[in-house]
Amino acid sequence: MTTATDGLLDAHLTLLAEALLPYRSSEQQLARWGTELAATLAGGGRLLVAGNGGSAAEAQHLTAELVGKLRDDRQPLSAIALHAETSAMTAIGNDYGYDEVFARQVRAHGRENDILLLMSTSGASANLLAAARAGREVGLRCWAFTGPAPNPLAEACHDTLAIASPESQVVQELHLVSTHVLCEYVDRALPAALAVAGTAGPATVERPGAPVRTGVEVVLDGGDRRVEAG
Repeated sequence: MTTATDGLLDAHLTLLAEALLPYRSSEQQLARWGTELAATLAGGGRLLVAGNGGSAAEAQHLTAELVGKLRDDRQPLSAIALHAETSAMTAIGNDYGYDEVFARQVRAHGRENDILLLMSTSGASANLLAAARAGREVGLRCWAFTGPAPNPLAEACHDTLAIASPESQVVQELHLVSTHVLCEYVDRALPAALAVAGTAGPATVERPGAPVRTGVEVVLDGGDRRVEAG
């Protein structure tokens, strides 16, 4: 007995298999991104992620893996899914329009050399394009997960992982694979990145506006202090 749904799974898997062939070439890019992201996070930087609809869910999945963990226990890493700031997002949308819901948050939270990752199956969402422009203005490195390239978001970002499939469901599924593989590479690169970030040590970390002093601080009777050269 057959039903109207017969063949849907096979058709979907066929589209997925077709996209997997070119997707295999993404290995080096994900490895490079993972190493770069690990260095950024280990050095005190932050990852900002945004997307709409299913891509918003993918964005939140990625930040959950970094703030929590993918597999093995490690320190939490700073990553924010911008759409999850619902009160801020709705206030911005109400006051400035929906195209600004991510861009204004990028300007608020982003710092120079942080990383902004934007996820879109179409690569044409106006609010993500505005976020990419804001990211570049602030000095963030802008990456994108998109569907087939060329597309406007790919052109607006510094680097893009584009899935070669016309089917948005397949694109999102391989974005999820990319999320897991990216986090695997972050975890692999993190110990070395933390070692590099820790080589400076607290003695050489300067606070903005604070004088730099070297030597040994001696406390004398009466509370007077003097610094002797080391």
